[in-house]
Amino acid sequence: MSAIAAGKPPLKVLLCSPRGFCAGVVRAIDSVERALVLYGPPVYVRHEIVHNRYVVESLKAKGAIFVEELDEIPDTQAPVIFSAHGVPKSVPQAASQRNLFALDATCPLVTKVHREAEIHHRRGREIVLIGHAGHPEVVGTMGQLPAGAVTLVETLADAAALAPRDPGNLAYVTQTTLSLDDTAEIVALLKRRFPAIVAPHKEDICYATTNRQEAVKRVAPRVDAMIVVGSPNSSNSQRLKEVAERSGCPRAALIQRAADIDWSVFGAIGSLGLTAGASAPEVLVEEILDAFAQRYVLTVASVAAAEEDVFFPLPRPLRENAAVGESKITPLPS
Repeated sequence: MSAIAAGKPPLKVLLCSPRGFCAGVVRAIDSVERALVLYGPPVYVRHEIVHNRYVVESLKAKGAIFVEELDEIPDTQAPVIFSAHGVPKSVPQAASQRNLFALDATCPLVTKVHREAEIHHRRGREIVLIGHAGHPEVVGTMGQLPAGAVTLVETLADAAALAPRDPGNLAYVTQTTLSLDDTAEIVALLKRRFPAIVAPHKEDICYATTNRQEAVKRVAPRVDAMIVVGSPNSSNSQRLKEVAERSGCPRAALIQRAADIDWSVFGAIGSLGLTAGASAPEVLVEEILDAFAQRYVLTVASVAAAEEDVFFPLPRPLRENAAVGESKITPLPS
């Protein structure tokens, strides 16, 4: 008797490619794991190293201690790692004052935005930052410069209401994990209002965000429902869900693990799109595929939007004898 005759309906699964870990996330996770190998536990990490609970819990199990602020860390010789999202300048300054052994795992593409903002400031420009208030990356970027040097614009309404001191002397930068379409609309409005506004030398929204959103755009119109594997506090994962909905997918959900699947939504579909945010490990994608395989007979195909071969070296103190390659996240118990 076939599986379908036994009661399992067919399900076509379209896997978005690329999905999951980007080079900046691999570098950040590898920084923590390498520090644990070189120096032993504990290794302190300011803020979640990346926005994924599974990754954080895995690193905790190996001896990483996560804190929100440096004052939670005792006087220690242990490494203190700054997360991939970047930090305000006050954080490394405070670490230096305490003689902490600080390691910066900020994604190089976030650091690029920091440097751009600093250059604009030195040239006397008022800076507009397109991003989401309170996100660690935005806090870090705004914290590169004195208070008042950067104005945050979150929406089209913000862009329409912007009243700069000198409309002819503006520049903009963006958070790296935004929706391409949302950002393009805001930038277009800023350029209409302020034709002299200076754009980034190269697009700030990172290659990984761009490629993952493009793959979702290709898959979303072809499926009954879509799952984005990622954490609720992951900006790039939230944007993938929004892109899926805008691209014509009737139902899209952001979930962290297979246990979170709402089978009242996903229990009667004929096709499924599946992707993962840049901080979500592939083991969670496999876990979700296994959950669907228990209820459906799966046919799985991949839809590719780009090939990725980007690699970022570890922070200098961690490079000696460092293994090059993808991070090995130890599977946690289900």
